[in-house]
Amino acid sequence: MTKGNSGTDYESIRIDRTGQAEAFDAIGDRYDEAFPHKEGQVSAGAWLIPSLPAGSRVLDLGCGTGLPTTRQMADAGFEAVGVDLSPRMVELARENVPAATFHRLDLADLRPGGPSDLGRFDAVAAFFSLLMLSRAEIPLALRTIRNLLVPDGLFVLSMVEADVDDFSIPFLGNTIRVSGYLQEELSQIIETGGFEIVKESSYTYAPAVTDVPPEEQVFLCCRRRD
Repeated sequence: MTKGNSGTDYESIRIDRTGQAEAFDAIGDRYDEAFPHKEGQVSAGAWLIPSLPAGSRVLDLGCGTGLPTTRQMADAGFEAVGVDLSPRMVELARENVPAATFHRLDLADLRPGGPSDLGRFDAVAAFFSLLMLSRAEIPLALRTIRNLLVPDGLFVLSMVEADVDDFSIPFLGNTIRVSGYLQEELSQIIETGGFEIVKESSYTYAPAVTDVPPEEQVFLCCRRRD
């Protein structure tokens, strides 16, 4: 397994997420049927809401169908913005959360000096979106997220605990590639990326379908360290 190098730049990594986007286009709203409750995700969002001032801007990276996080942020009165690489997911998110703004973008598009500029945010949520990157790219993603945040901005994320790097798995009748860490190593990577972990929790989650095994989900509530 290759660990990410914080000195690496996007230009040195060949990024091809065509298969990832196509898989989630095909999955569509079956994702919410397979993962119907998302208790850990809702709980992390509930931590975020009272920690932010009224009118805050919140970015949901890898927003999927917009449920539950983008809707949770929009319902709280925040300026909610969602980003996803899958055109179908963006379409569903716009239907589910009309009060939010959605963009079809790759996380790499938001890097400093990249092709897309959405401005700065008071908080960023990345629930299971870092999971879709290779380990080499995760430090770059954290650098991008840190740059998107205002000073002392908040960052909530989740990953499935697993010691894998860019590993191909069957998922809801499709194939996706995922990466993961054991919980202690994940915490170290997040802290090295410039964040203070304020709250840490984990949940054993059993999806509502038989072709996706139970998983240990790790949730981290963080603050940008300046």
